[in-house]
Amino acid sequence: MTRLMILGLAAGMFFSATFILNRAMSLEGGHWYWSAALRYLYMVAVLGAGIFILKGRDYFGRVCAEFRRNWKFWIMSGGLGFGGFYSLICFAADHSPGWVVATTWQMTIIASLFVLMLFGRRFSRKIWAYSAIVFTGVLLVNLSQVETHNPRSLLLAAPPVLGAAFLYPLGNQLVWEAKHGQKWLPRVDSDLLNNAFVKVFLLSVGSLPFWLLLYFCTDATLPSRDQIINVALVALFSGVIATSLFLSARNHADSASKLAAVDATQASEVIFALAGEILFLQASLPNPAGWLGLLLACSGLIAFVRHEHD
Repeated sequence: MTRLMILGLAAGMFFSATFILNRAMSLEGGHWYWSAALRYLYMVAVLGAGIFILKGRDYFGRVCAEFRRNWKFWIMSGGLGFGGFYSLICFAADHSPGWVVATTWQMTIIASLFVLMLFGRRFSRKIWAYSAIVFTGVLLVNLSQVETHNPRSLLLAAPPVLGAAFLYPLGNQLVWEAKHGQKWLPRVDSDLLNNAFVKVFLLSVGSLPFWLLLYFCTDATLPSRDQIINVALVALFSGVIATSLFLSARNHADSASKLAAVDATQASEVIFALAGEILFLQASLPNPAGWLGLLLACSGLIAFVRHEHD
């Protein structure tokens, strides 16, 4: 359990780059569509080349065969879990600071529990209590800075990020359920899905139709050179490293409580994002309420670990 939590926290650190870089690109005038779509184009190219080089042509052929065999499933799960999720996150970055987006995103802790319940999972009252503690903590960390920002930004960013908070765990859980033989989902090659990079690659390829359709629904102009470079960094840190660490942790979770605990580690994104904004975007230090939030968030994560060991 401790190893799973460490993997989840490491993923949270790399995920936090998303909020900082997306906000920076928005302030520089980059369109949110390219911040989102280019990330997954990069991921398909990098992961596809990496799998081919490191695993060989035959293995890569198996991966492609898996996508062709269950293309409807991968387009559905990739479109929801990657396409829908990240387009909403990038759209929100156009209207609110990164810390606001990161705060609202923590609703995924609670949303993950509801998603798991849709698949028949049940949780003790303690799990719900720990989730509430973590969420309250990360909320306090960021709301402690509301006085230095326009509160209207909270209203502009909240709806899309709330939607993203449900779509991301839904897409990931669909893959987990298919791997473990959910009857109403297609039968996937579970050996391939033991490789987190393959899982991310299949989901990324599955999201491509979503990005193509979304392009015709926006007024996006061509991206600038700086935006292309920044999105490449997001793709590396968040899309490849963080997502692979996170899915690897979920892949090794063998109970509903462990799945919920891994999902809850993503609350650390707020702490890392706040630290990044202080270092790179000159954000102010937390006030006493902010430090209390940090303490609550850490306490909630520790409580998850102790609960699973009891």
